[in-house]
Amino acid sequence: MVLNEISEFKSSPEIREKLLQYGEVKSFAPGQVILKERAYIKAIPLVMSGSIRVMRTDEEGKEILLYYIKSGESCIMSFLGGLHQDTSKVKAIAEEETEILFLPVEYVGELVKEYPEWLDYIFRLYHKRFEELLEVVNEVAFKKMDERLLNFLKTKSENLQSRTLAVTHEQLANDLGTARVVVSRLLRQMETEGLVELGRSKITLLDSAFA
Repeated sequence: MVLNEISEFKSSPEIREKLLQYGEVKSFAPGQVILKERAYIKAIPLVMSGSIRVMRTDEEGKEILLYYIKSGESCIMSFLGGLHQDTSKVKAIAEEETEILFLPVEYVGELVKEYPEWLDYIFRLYHKRFEELLEVVNEVAFKKMDERLLNFLKTKSENLQSRTLAVTHEQLANDLGTARVVVSRLLRQMETEGLVELGRSKITLLDSAFA
């Protein structure tokens, strides 16, 4: 996908030209780590196609999904960390075949000064990510694990535009910050209720899951 197909940049051909001039495009396979925790941020990722999942890991190595970054979006955590020459507080992993334009952090301030709409883009990203993080807090604090699991599967399905998900119980447990045995038990329960169909390393969401 070329940069001018990304909706967030359609209003400014000048910004598109600068991003292509300053940035470097790289491709990532599904499951490939794009950014590690505690790594210094030297470039801001702009997703041109595909999607990224952003994770947070605790001291015991348990992970939880924070949000997805889709085509046309970037990571506000990378913006903040890069501008303050700080290390990353999250891990970013390619959810599918993903193409990213990496903008060196030294050019971010220049674009902000030169193009007010670039600053508006950053603020809109910040607002969206903040709302998504509030939803994560709401899920963890107030919803039962079966609700969280089903919501997670539906979000993943929407993100990948497919009702059949190639994912293991272990991966789901890591994303939700729980144990594999818990996920396996809940999935079997969902299959009995006619919400999902389980296969080898894949899960298919049925119509009743979206009712």
